[in-house]
Formats: sequence, C-alpha cells, structure tokens
Amino acid sequence: METKPVVVCMWNLGQGGLPVGTEEALTLGRKVASATGARLHLLVLGPLPEECLETAGRFGADDVDQIEDAALEGFAPDAYVDALAGYCQQESPALILFSQAADTRLVAPRLAGRVGAGVLMNGVDISVGESGGLQATASAYGGDTQMVYELSGAASYVVALSANALLPEPAEGGPTQPGCRSIQVDLSGVNERIRVIEQARTEGPRLEDADIIVSGGRGLGGPENYKLIEQLAEALGGLAGASRPIVDEGWVDSSQQVGLTGKITRPALYLAAGISGASQHMAGCSAAKTIVAINKDPDAAIFRYASYGLVGDCLEILPELIRAARQ
Repeated sequence: METKPVVVCMWNLGQGGLPVGTEEALTLGRKVASATGARLHLLVLGPLPEECLETAGRFGADDVDQIEDAALEGFAPDAYVDALAGYCQQESPALILFSQAADTRLVAPRLAGRVGAGVLMNGVDISVGESGGLQATASAYGGDTQMVYELSGAASYVVALSANALLPEPAEGGPTQPGCRSIQVDLSGVNERIRVIEQARTEGPRLEDADIIVSGGRGLGGPENYKLIEQLAEALGGLAGASRPIVDEGWVDSSQQVGLTGKITRPALYLAAGISGASQHMAGCSAAKTIVAINKDPDAAIFRYASYGLVGDCLEILPELIRAARQ
C-alpha cells in the first residue's frame, strides 16, 4: 500500500527567493519521509520562485506541486485555506509542514480545522516512535521546556516548525530531480474577509541571520541610553536587538524585538544588557551559542542561561565594552 506523502508548504509573496525557513522545513520533511517510506512534496502557493526546483532537489524533494490562481495574489488567508484544503482532498498527505511565521499562524490551524487534521504549533522535531507512529516535539512555556506528542487518532497532521528549530541539511543521497506538477483547485467561490492593504517591510540585515546581537532592556534606564546598545553592536560587527518592554514603550522599533512575539534568533554571541531574562524573551535567543548577560540584580533569571555574567550597572559597563571593542 502506498504511503501517504509528506508535504512542505510555502507561499511566494513576491519578496524574492524562497521564504525563510523553507530549507529547514524541507530538512525535517525529508527526515520524516525517509523514515516512513513516503514521498516528499514541496507545495508552492502562487508563482514559483526561480531557484525553487534546485532547492527542492537539493533537500531531497520528490515533487514540486504548484497552485497558481489570481485569488492567491498577495496574502489571502481564506483563499490559501481553500487552496490547501482542495490540495489535501486530492493528495491525502499524512503530514503538512509549515515554517512558522505570523501568516502561518493564521492559516495552519484553520486548514487543520477544515480537513479534520491534528495540528501542532511551535514544532522543533518529528521522529518515528517505537510504536511506528509519529512523535512531534514542540517548545512550550515560552521555550522554557519541550513537550513530546504522539501523533495518533487523526488521518493527517499539520505541524508548524519554529524558526531556527534546526539547521538545514541537504539530502544525504545527493540532490533529486523533482518535476513540477500544476494542481488545479476551484477558488472561484472564495470571499476573502481580510485584505492586507499595506505590508510592513524592513530593509538591511535581519536579526534572524546575525552572528552577533547586542540587546537592551529596561535596565538601560531610558530610551536615550539605547544608543549604547547600537554603538556596541556596531563595534562588534553585529546588530542591535531589544526586549519587548522597551519596544512596547516605544524606545525602539518592533523589528528589533527578540523573543516569543518578536524575532527568533540563533547567533554565535548574544549580549543582553539590562534584560531580566523572562521566558518570553529567552525563547528568541536561548539557541545562541554564547550568551553574555549584564544586570545589576545577581538573582536575575538571565544568569541561568548565560555562559558569562557581569553583575553591575550596564550604563557603566557598556561604555567600557564599546571602548574595548573599538580598540
């Protein structure tokens, strides 16, 4: 009996290239497909990015499926859910993987509800358990811990993979040569209820890709002192980040927020100045190879995660670090 396929789903919003996280999702999809003897499909909603077939082959996809329709232009969640539900009806996938982002959070649970699939967000891994069924690991409590779930009782599952949950790894057996299949679904009856009239755009390097991040929190005392974070980040060749409280208070733009509701990062060095270490913030930086913390409170939670800790006033320590970094 043919094993039902594993499908990695992405959509092209015209930002150039494949969306961030696609390679990670393909890596996990390949792992599950290999373990279960299933085919791995990459499903693209909208136009096919130029390097899509090459990337899909490099990560071991057997097929690239595309649904292209005028209703899928821009981000149209009702049309996306309808398109995906139609695809599931035709292809009966066992597992649909998404790279988790704000738009995925809107689509994935609705798709699961539409097709009667199980759904798991914040996924970090999927493996085959001793019983032969799938087990999914997901982060919980703001990244403080992980939970393992048995995927049983439903005909299919929708899993959203957390950003930076794993490192992308090309297929062990070398690249495949996937063909492209055009999948037809009827979207003529879709009545889009939400329209994005203007999408936030950021320019320049991304926090998610930075090797060095210097982040500041309320311990800086006031917005005028955030320049110390920017100066140290520049001196170290990194980027400046921030905790949610100072974003909420308008000290910096939300594009610099690190944490569960901000950017999920995996730098080589994360320096946190005046940040308490709440679990919501650590969810965005706990994967850093080295965390350095500066805080006046020796009992601050951030020190539980830090490889190196400096107990003191960051307004006194940061200028010294800037001076040393510039020498």
